[in-house]
Amino acid sequence: MPRFTDLPDLALRTFGGSVVAASDESFAEKENLIRPGRPAFRAETFGHKGQVYDGWETRRRREPGHDWAIVRLGLPGVVRGVVIDTAWFTGNYPPHAAVEAAEVGGHPSPAELEAARWTEIVPRSGLEGDAEHHFDVADSARYTHVRLNMYPDGGIARLRVHGEVRPDLSVYDGLSLDLAALQNGGLVTACSNAFYSSPNNALAPGLARHQAEGWETARRREEGNEWLVIRLAGRGLVRLAEIDTTNLLFNAPGWLSMTGLDGDRETELLPRTRLQPDTPHRFRLAPAGPVTHVRVDIYPDGGLARVRLHGHLT
Repeated sequence: MPRFTDLPDLALRTFGGSVVAASDESFAEKENLIRPGRPAFRAETFGHKGQVYDGWETRRRREPGHDWAIVRLGLPGVVRGVVIDTAWFTGNYPPHAAVEAAEVGGHPSPAELEAARWTEIVPRSGLEGDAEHHFDVADSARYTHVRLNMYPDGGIARLRVHGEVRPDLSVYDGLSLDLAALQNGGLVTACSNAFYSSPNNALAPGLARHQAEGWETARRREEGNEWLVIRLAGRGLVRLAEIDTTNLLFNAPGWLSMTGLDGDRETELLPRTRLQPDTPHRFRLAPAGPVTHVRVDIYPDGGLARVRLHGHLT
């Protein structure tokens, strides 16, 4: 898999993404494009419009033009790569597709988005049926929306827009915020083990609905412990840690500690502390200097549903 797929999917529905408009969705709803998980399929499941697909499918176009869908990124940022997945579409996939992006502030309407200035980030490219297509993106601009164009019509199961989050944190001026949250620019930059699920899941918005929506390691069979390093939204003072082991009934860590990192300086934020399974924990932290990263050590292994680090930017 390309390295860009390790970055968050900026368009994911569970990260706040939305398909705000589409030229057509006669056969299958546009909202399916950004659903989490792999597309599903059951043969010979026919509705009143035809075979049911877990994707976006338009009617057969009989006039000039092409179909498109506009997606609001739940996490605005710099796009590093795009995945266009035509899973299960075999005789009805589009032969070509392209992706454009735009930065539009505020809360624009579909009409305002259609009139926006769009930049092509994936040129018109050939597609195959029932396949994932990976496209690197070299553009370093910040974007809030993408537009998927398919030529001329057909079905696409999923659109993944991987990149680096670039939020507007000015709304938090003078206020506290979650310095670790993906939507605020937090990111896991190192991790000892991600066997079952990505450590960035622990920074995702909302609550984990099941254990796969958190971070979970393999069972550790040697000395030591598992850990991850979180790059904060910015250099800041961490005052409250929320450690959530919800849904981790028999695979929660036994203990956890946290260390703040600021260049070569290390500061203990939380000493080794007992955790309970399937429990949200809240720990007030002792006053400490500003840090740019936080290392979270779990003992000896297991998983975390969510990690929240509340504080102030310096």
